Amino acid sequence: MASAAEQMASNFNFGAFSKATELKKRIWFTLGALIVYRLGAYIPIPGIDTVVLKDVFSQQAGGILGMFDMFAGGALSRMTIFALNIMPYISASIIMQLMTAVSPRMEALKKEGEAGRKVINQYTRYGTVFIAALQAYGIAVGLEGMSSSGGSAVIDGGWFFRFTTVVTLVGGTMFLMWLGEQITARGVGNGISLIIFAGIVAALPSALAGTMELGRTGALSTLFIIFLLVMSVAVIAFIVFMERAQRRIIVQYPKQQRGNRVFGGESSHLPLKINTSGVIPPIFASSILLMPVTIIGFSAGQGPEWLGTVATLLGHGQPLYLAIYMSLIVFFAFFYTAIVFNPADTADNLKKYGGFVPGIRPGKTTADYLDHVLTRLTVIGAAYLSIVCLLPELLIAKFAVPFYFGGTSLLIVVSVTMDTVAQVQSHLLAHQYEGLIKKAKLRGRKG
Repeated sequence: MASAAEQMASNFNFGAFSKATELKKRIWFTLGALIVYRLGAYIPIPGIDTVVLKDVFSQQAGGILGMFDMFAGGALSRMTIFALNIMPYISASIIMQLMTAVSPRMEALKKEGEAGRKVINQYTRYGTVFIAALQAYGIAVGLEGMSSSGGSAVIDGGWFFRFTTVVTLVGGTMFLMWLGEQITARGVGNGISLIIFAGIVAALPSALAGTMELGRTGALSTLFIIFLLVMSVAVIAFIVFMERAQRRIIVQYPKQQRGNRVFGGESSHLPLKINTSGVIPPIFASSILLMPVTIIGFSAGQGPEWLGTVATLLGHGQPLYLAIYMSLIVFFAFFYTAIVFNPADTADNLKKYGGFVPGIRPGKTTADYLDHVLTRLTVIGAAYLSIVCLLPELLIAKFAVPFYFGGTSLLIVVSVTMDTVAQVQSHLLAHQYEGLIKKAKLRGRKG
């Protein structure tokens, strides 16, 4: 019975999709915008030698540049106009979230509703320009110092090259920020997340093709490739389960009598996700941990001997690397959860509207109870993030997996896919309700 009902629901959704012209327009707009983004990821900035640059980036594939290049869909290694991708905007957004937690003025803006949100968004845009300009200038100076056996990465260095590089890269980031906002407003899903999603997924076909080629030549056994595919499906299913998992706290509202009518008395629930922090902890942990590895790699063995020892200990799959990586993930999971969810504010809002948790006194007692529950959930969420992110590292170290589709990128891809599918379903439901309302009106007129 359940499978038949699910099949009927899927058939109905397909029929509803074929009639939902507004949804199809939104999907086509989203696909067109992502195609524009991918085309821009192949337009190089002027004044560089792409062959030399490719050699330099192949030596830094395991550092922070390799991680950023993965998010940018290869645009950083090709040094294109979208080399910075949308990462400056992500950094500015995170900084603004931190500011709302530590600055009373920013916290007041956050509580002003839509007007305050617009001001915070404007500050985020200014911060994006500032961060992008700093990163672009650093890239321009770094490119002038890059060289390999084929020569220098920059054909003609100097202040003019630096100026054009900064203008090009900042302009590319601002265009992607605008494109992401357009996708959010006129397309389907969160535009910024979809841009990162497209950059990560763009490298997946070539990685799978390379793995299959290793299997064809005998470098990897067929059984091991099947094991990788089955394990990938299992990990994705585990991520979907954990991202949907939540603790629902019952909230009761008292009955209120107005005249002869009785209002309220219903119960609701407060959903607390197991992974409240999302993908921020793995991103922060990877960035901090890969920074010294990248700096050591740029020294090219010219520094003291202890730098080489540190680089060896912090190599992928090494015990020290895994221990620090897991510790940073756990720390940022608790830190970011404390920023995005305030138990005291939630308890005050419940008390303001007359809601209470059964068996818990309103006010500070409710805040302590929510904090206790959230702490226990965050322990489980931090363990889940650690498992998902450490598993690829162990595969690389023990079994020499030839491609790196790590935990951070997998979390982003699955989360964005779930969010986009949920928005498509909401559009289908809205179209269904509109159709029912129109039919009811037609029947009313006929009657």
